[in-house]
Order: sequence, then C-alpha cells, then structure tokens
Amino acid sequence: MIRKMVMWCSVTVILLAAAIVPSFAQNAAERAVEEAKKYAGRTINVTWEAGLQAQGIRAVLPEWEEKTGVKVNLVELSFWDLHDKVITEHLAATGAYDALAISYAFMGDFVNAGVLEPIEPWVTKYMPPQDMEDIHPAFKEAFQYYGGKLYALAADGDVFVLYYRKDLFEDETNRKEFSEKHGYELAPPKTWKEFYEIAKFFTDKYAPEIYGAVIQRGMQSYSWFTGEFVGNGGQFFDPETMKPLINSEIGVQTLKEMVQQNEVMPPGVIKWGFMEALAAWLDGKVAMLITWPPIGRWSEGYGVRTKQLSWVPPSKVVGQVGYAPMPNGRSTLAAGFSVGVASQSKNKELAYLFAQWLTSPETSLKLVMLPFTLVDPFRLSHYQSVIYRNAWDNAGEYLDTLYEAARGGVLELNLPGAREYFAALEQAITSAFAGEDPQKALDGAVAKWEEITERFGREKQKEAYAAYLDLQNAMWKLE
Repeated sequence: MIRKMVMWCSVTVILLAAAIVPSFAQNAAERAVEEAKKYAGRTINVTWEAGLQAQGIRAVLPEWEEKTGVKVNLVELSFWDLHDKVITEHLAATGAYDALAISYAFMGDFVNAGVLEPIEPWVTKYMPPQDMEDIHPAFKEAFQYYGGKLYALAADGDVFVLYYRKDLFEDETNRKEFSEKHGYELAPPKTWKEFYEIAKFFTDKYAPEIYGAVIQRGMQSYSWFTGEFVGNGGQFFDPETMKPLINSEIGVQTLKEMVQQNEVMPPGVIKWGFMEALAAWLDGKVAMLITWPPIGRWSEGYGVRTKQLSWVPPSKVVGQVGYAPMPNGRSTLAAGFSVGVASQSKNKELAYLFAQWLTSPETSLKLVMLPFTLVDPFRLSHYQSVIYRNAWDNAGEYLDTLYEAARGGVLELNLPGAREYFAALEQAITSAFAGEDPQKALDGAVAKWEEITERFGREKQKEAYAAYLDLQNAMWKLE
C-alpha cells in the first residue's frame, strides 16, 4: 500500500511538472508560428536598418506572413535613426513600433530611457533552452542582456575580418624579399607593426597598381580604433574614477599608428567609405582589407549576380582570398544587431514571437546564407552548417575565421550616451587624419567625454562601465 502511494505521488509530481514546464516538441520557429496564429489579421511594425540589411529580412517575411496570417510592416531607418528616432517616438509615447532592431551599443540608452520590454518570461515559455546555448558566447551576453535582464535576441554577428591576397602573400619572390628585409616570414599580420610593414612592402613594390592595404577612413573610424586600441592594451575609462583613458600613451600610440597606416593606403583614403574600400578590394587594387564579413562571400563571387547585388563590382580576386582576425587577435564586434520588444507596443507577445521566429536556428540560417544579406553568422550551428561550409571552395575557412575573430572580439561601448562618446571620438580621429596632433585631438575628445559622463551621472556611468567590463568580450579590464 505504501509503495502504491509513493508511486502515485511520484506520478502526480511528474504530471504537475509537465504542466508547469513548457514542452518543446516543436523547434523555435515552429513554436513561434503556432503561437502567433492566434494573432492572425494583425500587423506589427518592426524597425530595421535601411538598405541591404532590410532586403535580407524582406526575403523571409512572406514565409512568416503566410504561416501566421500576421503582417509585418518593416520600417526602414538609417543606422543612427534606429537609435534617435526610436527614442524620440518613445518619449512622445506614440507606440509607433512593436519590435526593434537594436545595435548592442544602443542597449544602455534604450534601457535607460525605458524603451525595451524584458523578454525573459516569453523566452522561458516559448524558446527551447538549447537555442539560447547555440548563440556564440561573444554575442550571447552583450547583444541580449543589460543590467542582468534579458531584453533582446541576438540576430547578427558583426565582426571585423582581415582579408588578404593569398597570391601576393604566397608569391616566392615576395616572400624572399620580405623576409630578407624584415627578418620574419610574410604571413597575415599578427601585430599592428607587422600590418604596417607588410602594407608598406606591397605599396613600395606595386603602387599605384596595388597598394598594401585599405580601411575605410571616412566614416565610423571609431570602430577600427576600438579594436586596435584594445589590442594594444588600452582601456576606455579608469573604472574607479571614470576618467577617460583614450588620450593615454596607448591611445595616442594607436591614433599615431592609424595615421601612419594611411600613408601606405590608396591616396584619398581618409575620405573613403565602405563602397570605395570594397571597390578597390574587388578590383584587385589592394593586398589587405579589414572590414565586415559579407565581403568574404562577395570576394568569391557568391551570389553577386542577384538583383540586390547588381551594384557590387565583379570580383577579380576569386580564389585568391585568405582570412584572419585583426592584428593582436582583437577584432571589433562592430555594430551587430539583436531584436527586442518595444515597451509601448500593443502587440508585445506577438512582437516577441516574431523575434523568436526570425532569430531561430531554422530561419536565421536561411538569412545568413542569402547572397545579399548583411546578417552575419552568430549561432554555433551557423559556423558548423555543412551546407554553408560548402557554399564555395574555402567557405569552411571563412566560417572558422569568423568564429575565431568573434571569440577574441572587442565590444564597443554600450553605456548610456554611447552614441555621443562615439561621435566625439570620431571627430578626434578625423581631425588627426587631417593633420592635427593626435595627442591634441584626443585631449579634445576627452573633454567632451567628461562632459557626457557628468551629464549622465558619474556614479551611474561607473556602474554601467563596470557591468560592461564584466561582459564576455570586455576582457581588458584592469587587474
């Protein structure tokens, strides 16, 4: 009798547990679709970066709309309007948006302003636990959490990659001449000193037909400064006082290095943006390029004849491209995206379900493999995908490099006011490129950083910076 009672109690506990713990017989995409069907007929407004970023999302929307009956109005905004306009709409309490594309650097401002709804309850209810574990560790914390709360789902694995011309690096004459001159083998640069020496070697030998390297210098230079500065041992602030350290010896050294690098790049590079750098690379005019992952696909001609990529010049470097992390092994995690739920949305659960579907292993693999997408691998299953690894001859090497680059990746600041800190640093870099003394330029940026810190509250910023330093890829904190 006692044994029967124990067995009955055990069965009761199991049944109760089954009722409490969500069942995940369906995958994340299927579960999101099934739950969203009850909202059929509704429309949600989703922000996304205008251009190719949005084109990729639009390519998969028909599947969602057909399966759920829920329409998506994709609101295309410029990168900075994804920050500015979203905050403006929130402060005006318009309820204009439901799901938000969030660059992780915006998290501090968004949480500080109350823009985002915590999503932990929906994740627990609807997402298979293994899907969260499938996120690359570099993106799992910074792209999804802020202040210990879960606010978004990772959607894009932006990381800088060093592309190099294998035909030039493996040429026996080049190898012999370089090693005789510098005393080490010609190979992808492991330090910024090597980067400059290799770039200078190729420029001296081949210019103006071929220059040693190119990096876009006319916009967003703070992202390249971040990786180089941190790789050199720099830190943005003193964590005890919040005194800016970008004008320290390491900061000035970094900016001087960047100015020196410009001397061995194509003329006029200080005004070049993404397109100019891309065109020079694809035309075979440079030996090295540091930029985002899509160029790795386009270099090999992967899908570039699609309508969306009709503006991309034909690649003259197919089969000649090698991949490596940035020098010092610290590649900037530059501006990657996640998807969150707007706190003023009238369709919060539906917005979450769309985010789960979009970022699920099933849907996101389709996205990252689209030829014209700017959405980059961010799940472990993306890097391991047999289909993706066979998309072109060295696609496996490409994916392995993206994984390794992210593993040692450097997070940009995500504090409240990050957009303002970036703008002040960008102005200093631009001034140094134009001829101003790097120390003076960075001193000017520090004065602005101090003003920003005071305005947001030094103690509050100190707490935010401490949390930032604890993130997976902020590994340069002071001992």
